[in-house]
This record gives sequence, structure tokens and C-alpha cells, in this order.
Amino acid sequence: MCAEQNHSLKKVFVVDDEEAVRFAFDLALSDAGYDVFYAEEGEEALKILRGEDFNVIFLDLNLPDMSGVELCRGIRKMKPYASIIAITGYASHFEIVECYAAGFDDYLEKPVSLDLLLTSVLKAFKKSKKSDEAYGDIVSNWEMLRGT
Repeated sequence: MCAEQNHSLKKVFVVDDEEAVRFAFDLALSDAGYDVFYAEEGEEALKILRGEDFNVIFLDLNLPDMSGVELCRGIRKMKPYASIIAITGYASHFEIVECYAAGFDDYLEKPVSLDLLLTSVLKAFKKSKKSDEAYGDIVSNWEMLRGT
């Protein structure tokens, strides 16, 4: 089995107050071999993120207790290397620009097709792998320079 097909250790976090959205993402991503975790509100998400690491995070922009943009800013401080993808039912041009300024890596409009969802996750994990490899190279080079 090639590495791209083995998703069993890859975790995805979905933050959305709509049960139907959480269920659909869970079903699609679990069937594709990902471990899916979810939260309904921003504060709940932050609590989970303090104890867990996720490579890919989907955030609804309209949560009951805070905006997805505000949550993204908070997550970026805690998890600077995570891929954060905005999801929403409606977005203006201003909102899309604000999302990227807040640190979102991508933006999807609901309803999200299965193909687009899986493509977005795969793209995010590839980006994460490249970041991990680059970090590993930096650490290796630093250790060589230090003689360790």
C-alpha cells in the first residue's frame, strides 16, 4: 500500500454547528480512512485543540459562540502548521478576503461535493507532509552544524 493511500494515522477536525454537516464529513472522511473528530462550537474546538494535534481542520464560519474567522486566528497561534479550511453556506467577496487574511488555507462553499472534500483533504495532507519534511531538513541541518 503506498503512503498516500494509508490515511489511518491522519486526523481531521471538523468544527460545525450543523449535525448534518458533521455527519456527512465524518461518513465521507472515515470511509476514506481518516480519523475524524468534531466540535459544535468554537470554545469546544479550542479545548480539544489544546490536547490534540490535527493536520487538517475544517471550520464553519458561522458558529454559535464565535466567528470562524476569530476561531481561525486563535488556532493559528496554537497550531501554526495546520491546514485550516473554511466552510460556509454563503460568502461575500469581503468574507473570502477576510478568511485568507485570518490564516485560512482554503475556502469551500456548502454543500461540499464528496470529490472536492476528499481532494481538499489530500491536498492539505500533501502540504503538511512537505512542511514536515522541510522542518525535518532544517533540524537535520542544524544538528549537522552543531556537530550532534
